[in-house]
Amino acid sequence: MSLTIAEFQRHISKLYEEADRKRGTAGTWLWFSEEIGELARALARQDNRANLEEEFADVFAWLCTLANINDVDMETVIRKKYLSDEANTAPKV
Repeated sequence: MSLTIAEFQRHISKLYEEADRKRGTAGTWLWFSEEIGELARALARQDNRANLEEEFADVFAWLCTLANINDVDMETVIRKKYLSDEANTAPKV
């Protein structure tokens, strides 16, 4: 089954956006930061592949949540930054 970034972001919006907007960016950032910490621990341990994959998914979901409540279309900005002609000529960091 194929899934685009836009489809996933809309899915997250349908499930959580009302509550996420009530929590606001600051509160949502705290949840996102907690998930980043869980991913960091999973990466450091490298002893549980299923948990590692779950943490990657959680970080991406919370990133989409932050984008949703800040009215950012992730697919559009990713295409602009990384897939456009302009991105292909930009110096690599």
